[in-house]
Amino acid sequence: MAKKQEIDARHYDVILAPHITEKSTLLSENDAVVFKVANDATKPQIKEAVEALFDVKVKGVNTVVQKGKVKRWKGKPYKRSDFKKAIVTLADGGSIDVTSGL
Repeated sequence: MAKKQEIDARHYDVILAPHITEKSTLLSENDAVVFKVANDATKPQIKEAVEALFDVKVKGVNTVVQKGKVKRWKGKPYKRSDFKKAIVTLADGGSIDVTSGL
């Protein structure tokens, strides 16, 4: 297991929610988990937060900024917000159950 880190309130500001889709479920077979993260979060901050909150060893972090789509509601266009997601690859033997809460 990873060295137990102290859980800080700022870790909860970095990791917002798990991002559960078909693609992220397929990634879980390769020891990867996808999270929605704060737009200003950096890769080292994401790694530190995941290691502290879930007590696992992180091998790598990749980030993607997903641009919001333009949609229509009652004929009027609006834009969904942009969001950042992080694909966190865990070290061998590590796993995170995103269906259970923290």
